[in-house]
Order: sequence, then C-alpha cells, then structure tokens
Amino acid sequence: MNDSTALLDAARIGARCATSASHVAIEAVPQTGSTNADLLARLPAGELSGPVLRIAEVQTAGRGRAGRPWLSAAGASLTFSLAWPFKGPLHRLAGLPLAVGVALAETVTSLDVPVQLKWPNDLMKDGAKLAGILVETGTAPDGTPWAVIGCGMNLTMPDEMEAAIGRAVSSAPWLARMDRNELVALLLSRLAAVLAEFDDTGFAPFRDRWNALQAWRGQPVNILDNGSVVQQGLAAGVDDAGRLLLDTPAGRVAVLSGDVSLRLA
Repeated sequence: MNDSTALLDAARIGARCATSASHVAIEAVPQTGSTNADLLARLPAGELSGPVLRIAEVQTAGRGRAGRPWLSAAGASLTFSLAWPFKGPLHRLAGLPLAVGVALAETVTSLDVPVQLKWPNDLMKDGAKLAGILVETGTAPDGTPWAVIGCGMNLTMPDEMEAAIGRAVSSAPWLARMDRNELVALLLSRLAAVLAEFDDTGFAPFRDRWNALQAWRGQPVNILDNGSVVQQGLAAGVDDAGRLLLDTPAGRVAVLSGDVSLRLA
C-alpha cells in the first residue's frame, strides 16, 4: 500500500491502467462543482472526441439521482465521472447503470471489501450505502449517443459529513489506505472493459453477475414514487433489460427504474 493522502494525479492513474482503459483521457482537478456537469457541458459543442475520465478531489455541487445532492469531502471520498460514446441508439442504454454497478462492485469485492448491489444504482456495504451511480445521456452534434457516468464512493466518513447526510451510510477504511491513484486505475480499467462489452451486447449478459451481487434478494421491498408506495413484493433479481423483478400475490411483475426508489418493507 502507498500513501493514500497523495493528490490524485492523471499521469499516475493512466500509468496504472489496464489496456482496456488505455484510450481514456484522464483529468484530475482539485475542485469543481460537478464532474458530470463539466463533461455534459462539452457535448453540445462536440468537444468530446473520445472517452474522458474527470475526477475531482472535491465536488461542491455533486448530484445523485432525482437531483439529490451528493456530499463529499477532500480525501474522504472518490468522486469522478466517465464520458463514454456508444453505438446507440439511446434507448439501448437502459440497463447501463446496472452494468456500471457490476463493474464497480466486482472491483471493490476483488479488493477484499464485500459489497452488494441495490437496484438500480447503489453499492451497499454492511446494509448501508457505500457508493452511488448517476448516468446521464446526451447526443453529440454528429449524432453519437454519449453517457456520462458519475460515481461517488465513501472511503472514510467524517462525523460532520455523516451528520450533514442525515442517514446511515457506509465507508471502506481498507480502500482509504490504498494509493488512490491505484484505486482509480483499477476502477477505470474494469469500467472500460464493461462499457465496451455493454456497447456490443446490452445488459443481458450482465444479468447473472448483477443478480449474484443483489442486496435484499427474497426480502419484502417497497417501490416508492415521490415517497408513496406504488408496488410491493419480494425482490427476485433483475431481467435481461435490467428491470427489477418482484414476486407479488398476483404473480411476478417487472419494474422500470425511472425515478422510483427501492426500500426494505
């Protein structure tokens, strides 16, 4: 293990990446509002010519799903976004957040930090949220579909940040002791390989990998929309399209993500 407090460095990250990520441009900045917003702003003008990873020591306006804020602190979190072009069309990207979850979870688990996946886009450790994924899509002027994939991962959890978040969250002190440039390189290498595969195949080949990592399998869950319960059942994994399967008294139903939330009943 190396000095985990060292600043993020684009050249050091790139030097540690596998071949799968050798074509990804890497940008490391001390602070920004939102790495997702930074990359999305370049799309309309055609300023993205290939995959770009943008990582910040601190994000002051990080976002999660449904516009919720994502709080982070310097040295305590990893906050990055990866812009990636796809063959398209955009509707083929429906299962992308789940495939991203597989990539992140498999990487973290390989580092002896066991995690599970909560549908549609959270990594869970010890029953609490360790990392979140935000995928936003757009189209370049030449018609190429792009996804900007944001990830926030808690490495340590300062008391003041947990108080600001206001709910139980998880952290990974073992990962916090790693050289962060090495950790980012491992995550990026797996992500790049998964995204290239997803572009060719869609989500279906990732279904079993996701289900093997599923949190709350077989447990009663509620689907909430704007705080109201709209569906209940036993969590039964996901299908080839990434839809959550629920076993209900009326039979098995499939739930699209949209902006709905999943909670234990």
